[in-house]
Amino acid sequence: MKKTKSDELRPEYRREDLGQGVRGKYLESYDAGTNLVLLSPDVAEAFPTEEAVNKALRSLIRLAERSVSRTERSNRRTADHG
Repeated sequence: MKKTKSDELRPEYRREDLGQGVRGKYLESYDAGTNLVLLSPDVAEAFPTEEAVNKALRSLIRLAERSVSRTERSNRRTADHG
């Protein structure tokens, strides 16, 4: 098996076609803890902006927290009367 250097491009790629790279271009976002998520096309259509996605998810979080809170209260009442 022939070994190739790891820094060599495949013949179908030309370095000049790839443009000039920028070292650390996304480092600040990465350090800030940014999470990128690929949305399915139907979801992206319903929530076309970052603000819309975050608003919907925050609403879901609040709903889930209220639901858990109610379940915990219900479980305590059942345990008190059990």
